[in-house]
Amino acid sequence: MTEAFNVLEVATSGAGVLAAEMARSSWQGVRDALVAFFRGGNEGAATDELRVLDLHQTRLLETPEAERERVREEICQELFIQLKGFLTKYPETAVDLMALVHERQRANGEGGSGARMVAENNTNSQVIMTGNSILGGSFTYRGEEPK
Repeated sequence: MTEAFNVLEVATSGAGVLAAEMARSSWQGVRDALVAFFRGGNEGAATDELRVLDLHQTRLLETPEAERERVREEICQELFIQLKGFLTKYPETAVDLMALVHERQRANGEGGSGARMVAENNTNSQVIMTGNSILGGSFTYRGEEPK
């Protein structure tokens, strides 16, 4: 993997974007872009990975509206695991996934021109700033809904 990408960061960003896109009308276009991404591994991997995505999307759409956010978060966690495994096996595909993530964020008015932050002299601490939800390890933070 290139120095610029971290598997966990790429998988987290990808999972969040994919889980959100599954319920949008733009999903088919995103899925089409994922065909090329997963083919970066091999043809057999692409078929298996896409089948799993289709199952997630069907599950999300068949979930009653009242439970949809909880199911979307579960799917996001499952997608994180799926993408992390794929990126670990095929690290050269990280560039393609991040390009898709950035394209979808721009299309949905996310990321881009938001606030910028620089953290300096923060040894032995963590600084987290987000305009979206954060999912990682044993915690989940759900960002504010856009106004």
